[in-house]
Amino acid sequence: MPEIEDFPLAMAEGEIIEPMMQVPSVLPALPLRDIVIYPFMIVPLFVSRDKSIKAVEEALKENRMIVLVSQRDVNKEDPAREDLYDTGTVAIIMRMLKLPDGRIRILIQGLSRTKVDSVNAKGDHVTAGITPISEPLAPENSLEVEALVRNVRGSMERAASLGKNISPEVLAIIANLDDAGRLADLSASNLDLKVEDGQSVLDIFEPVARLRRVNDLLNKEIEVLTVQQEINTQARADIDRSQREFFLRQQLKAIQSELGDGNELYEEIEAYRNKILAIKMPEHAETEALRQLKKLERMHPDTAETATLRNWLDIMTELPWSEQSEDNLDLLKAEKILDEDHYGLERVKERIIEALAVRKLVEKPKGSILCLVGPPGVGKTSLGRSVARALNRKFVRLSLGGLHDEAEIRGHRRTYVGAMPGRIIQGIQQAATNNPLVMLDEIDKVGADFRGDPSSALLEVLDPEQNSSFRDNYLGITFDLSNVMFMTTANMLDTIQPALRDRMEIIPLSGYTEEEKIEIARRHLIPKQIEENGLEKKDVSIDRRALARVVGEYTQEAGLRQLERELGKICRKVARKKAEQEKKFKPVKITFDTVKNFLRAPKIFNESKLKKDQIGTVTGLAWTAVGGDILFIEALKTKGKGKLLLTGQLGDVMQESAQAAFSYAKARSKQLGIDEQVLENYDIHIHLPEGAIPKDGPSAGITMATAMVSVLAQRPVRKDVAMTGEITLRGNVLPIGGVKEKLLAARRAKMKTVILPLPNRRDLEDLPKEVTDDLNFVFVENVLEVFETALLPAKPAKPVARKATA
Repeated sequence: MPEIEDFPLAMAEGEIIEPMMQVPSVLPALPLRDIVIYPFMIVPLFVSRDKSIKAVEEALKENRMIVLVSQRDVNKEDPAREDLYDTGTVAIIMRMLKLPDGRIRILIQGLSRTKVDSVNAKGDHVTAGITPISEPLAPENSLEVEALVRNVRGSMERAASLGKNISPEVLAIIANLDDAGRLADLSASNLDLKVEDGQSVLDIFEPVARLRRVNDLLNKEIEVLTVQQEINTQARADIDRSQREFFLRQQLKAIQSELGDGNELYEEIEAYRNKILAIKMPEHAETEALRQLKKLERMHPDTAETATLRNWLDIMTELPWSEQSEDNLDLLKAEKILDEDHYGLERVKERIIEALAVRKLVEKPKGSILCLVGPPGVGKTSLGRSVARALNRKFVRLSLGGLHDEAEIRGHRRTYVGAMPGRIIQGIQQAATNNPLVMLDEIDKVGADFRGDPSSALLEVLDPEQNSSFRDNYLGITFDLSNVMFMTTANMLDTIQPALRDRMEIIPLSGYTEEEKIEIARRHLIPKQIEENGLEKKDVSIDRRALARVVGEYTQEAGLRQLERELGKICRKVARKKAEQEKKFKPVKITFDTVKNFLRAPKIFNESKLKKDQIGTVTGLAWTAVGGDILFIEALKTKGKGKLLLTGQLGDVMQESAQAAFSYAKARSKQLGIDEQVLENYDIHIHLPEGAIPKDGPSAGITMATAMVSVLAQRPVRKDVAMTGEITLRGNVLPIGGVKEKLLAARRAKMKTVILPLPNRRDLEDLPKEVTDDLNFVFVENVLEVFETALLPAKPAKPVARKATA
């Protein structure tokens, strides 16, 4: 039996004041969790902590008085001084009950507020040094006090009417209580306040201010209770309406059953069950589908959740869990299909055939993800379609450009209205096979905002180690993507997340050469435009020189889109002529001279090489998004103080390259034949023409250095030399990118010699012969080699004739 110790409190309510005056300055302390005790409250407490039990026992040995202080953090098992509030309550223990599990239950009554001056937690129980507080009396005959008392009484009654659990006995005491301080404490103790709010009441010693604080808390509680009651009323009305509808529908179901019309739902459930069992789902998917079907069977047919569940079951039964297309493993046939659809692109074709060869030898290889990177219009997306045809797989293209929402990849949860699976699952559903070729187009243009980062969601999709258990939020179960062949396309790599880039095998597609464009136009573009414009093959012919003129004078791009538009323009004009002349129409032959009649004046002005060797003008090579271009860099010296002036809308990197070149020239002035007086008395102005176009990058470093040295040493620059390369402060020449595009630009400008960094020699191995045949290459490691090749000796100064003086 639990041991009960009873300590009768031999004092009437009015006699409590006397012990309050005799409270010791040090008492055992009991830290409280989730509760604040006020004076005159009688409350049962369960005590379980060892130190707290010792504190109770110590209080019972002495005068039964104990200090009750609330904890700031309820999770603190052994609170220190800073974990306790500064104001507590002195209480007296009225009764103690020892429980079988070692805890004790005490009944306490609060006596008075007290300031907690110090806390000693080093012994077997916590003690507190305290200063009891004698509360001031509220002013008599005060209108404010009377108003506050009435407000609090009325608010407590209103709270009780709104469902607050306040006993009638407490309401009766409140109705007859005029003491402002006592009323505030009693009301606060019955409001179930948070510890912070309850402590804020305990901290206020002045009765009127305390009652005002309780009044504010009461008003807030009434607002919450009002809203809560409205919600409950609405919910109850909805439940009543649903029950009424249920009974009516049950009656309708019984009537339909009598008439023989009630089998529709049963037939629908059975149709779903047969589909689930027929499509050979994996065990975990089949179990979940049958579980949801059983749930649908028990649901009311017209609820919103029933429609959501039907949609889910439709998608689950339409997914190709076990449907696969058979791969074409004939390497020669696949190679022939790739050659039919695309001219050139040997590296890409070779990689595809290699992947096919591995698939032929290994039943389920873990292949890498191919990422085709190149400028617009070079055939990245169409190449994916061609690969799918060569492999005999279904082709699914997903455009990721401008995608911001992660749910577009992983799907929406079914709790949302209008939820649907992610694009990956939708694409596989449309393909109707679980091994299509999925082309993720424009992967470099994926965005990120408050809705998530789709790039991070793609990490799982594009990782062969993880995508065998891809989990779509809408399905709620895993789907095996390891059979899917993924290819991605991008225009640039800089904007792709590094972790995502690491999962892909990068295959660069550079721009086409002029010869490649002419050949692609003859094989693919012209026949396509003839067919699209309602012409026959014999109606129009375009000779090779005419095609070369269209490519060179009407397009300036790495790809083929503009060329196709120009050829379409020619075909439309021929189609109009055929439609107007009908039987009198004669086939049209487009020659070099007649191109202008169809396309009007040329749109592109190709920069050509300089007409003569000049001081301070150097031909550089630049890479742009639409291919390569030549860039004239001009330098001039003007009277000044040895400063460097840069114009032509140059970016930060290019400005730093110019500064490095200038510092190198000043440091090696004697070796380069530059007069030090020139460096001190002249400014150097470097300008890059076409100032409206922003320019940046380090590859113009040796070009600007050559222009500076040419001006400072008065050495002419060879007109038939073009160059590209990054320069360091020590004069080393570092490798650059975009070699193919830059060499195509040099060929268009009829340059004879191209200076390249030595490490870029390896880039020439992958270039077609027609790119390199007409060019002489000079590979350099130091900028001095550049000056030796590009600069001519300085011309001797002409003697100045002096006038004879008499």
